[in-house]
Amino acid sequence: MADKILLEVVTPERKVLSERVDIVVAPGTEGEFGVLPNHVPFLSTLKVGELRFRLGSTLRHIAIMGGYAEVLPDRVTVLSPAAEEATEIDVVRAKAARERAERRIAEAKDRIEFVQAQAALQRALARLKVVERR
Repeated sequence: MADKILLEVVTPERKVLSERVDIVVAPGTEGEFGVLPNHVPFLSTLKVGELRFRLGSTLRHIAIMGGYAEVLPDRVTVLSPAAEEATEIDVVRAKAARERAERRIAEAKDRIEFVQAQAALQRALARLKVVERR
């Protein structure tokens, strides 16, 4: 199947996805990038965000919490500390996490607390974005 590319998304706990797809779009730290079959090999760091992929006319989304992507002509492997498909995300929990993070940002006493709260907010927003697109 030269017209498909294998997408594997792996966390330390589990394999989130292993599927042959038409295209992968990932949130690289240097900018979003797309991968089609027979792409030139490269490695990229990933930021917290939305990983999108298409199979036929179906577009699916996964929230990823940073990590790394290895792109080969026949495969994309994403290694992330955490990743969730849209159907796995608890919306109530994600909204509560967003609200907590926003409070922590407002109440931060130093730069470290602010940066940690900002990272928590980015994770919550990534989950909510993926959920609203399903």
